[in-house]
Amino acid sequence: MGARERSSAGDPVRTLELLWREPGQGGSARGPKQRTTVDAVVDAALEIADGQGLAALTMRSVAAQLGLTPMATYTYVPGKAELLDLMLDTVYQRMTRHDLTGMPWRERVSTVAAENRALLAAHPWVAYVPTTRPPLGPGVAAKYDHELQAFDGLGLGDVDMDAALTHVLGFVTSVARIAIDTARAAAESGESDHEWWQRAAPLLERVFSADRYPLAARVGAAAGQAHNSAYSADHAYDFGLARLLDGLAALIETSSG
Repeated sequence: MGARERSSAGDPVRTLELLWREPGQGGSARGPKQRTTVDAVVDAALEIADGQGLAALTMRSVAAQLGLTPMATYTYVPGKAELLDLMLDTVYQRMTRHDLTGMPWRERVSTVAAENRALLAAHPWVAYVPTTRPPLGPGVAAKYDHELQAFDGLGLGDVDMDAALTHVLGFVTSVARIAIDTARAAAESGESDHEWWQRAAPLLERVFSADRYPLAARVGAAAGQAHNSAYSADHAYDFGLARLLDGLAALIETSSG
């Protein structure tokens, strides 16, 4: 990932102007008659990133997708940094958001976690883009406002609400990366985790001593048998979310008490 492949790495004023454009007003007033729109440029970029990853995303590849020259593409978006913010905000705008009204708080938090897990499964590249400076567009605003509802009315202070949400999203992203990396390893190697371990087993049996590493041998064997692999993203998600909810419950109890 390049140094500028993080959110808010481009010109902040121009990025915000693009992020908050009126729906349907995605073109540029500069130059000759416009052949496309900012929305179409973003859609083309998303198709490339979703299918091939961010490494394949360049202004040239987006231009080719749209049948434009690279220079023409720059009349819609100043560069890749600004384009990346538009892409992030767009997937945030389009992600599924369930009505949290009336749900118990654990169900609300679990729903928000599931929504984000689905987003990262559909757009794996999002899991690897640093967003410590989030693109402050309408998609980010709508996502943040929706997700804070999971913690509203529980007695938490505003700072704790923000921290609790950050904790949940960080957990979801970390587990999503396990699933993404597992899928990539299988695709690049042409063999599943189970097949890889089967191929490595004869050598491991010769060099690994269960007497020397008794806990690693016992626990690793149990986990491997349970997951048919060293890791299971589904198990990590279910186990981790339950522990996360228990920890939040302690915080909520303390705050409300």
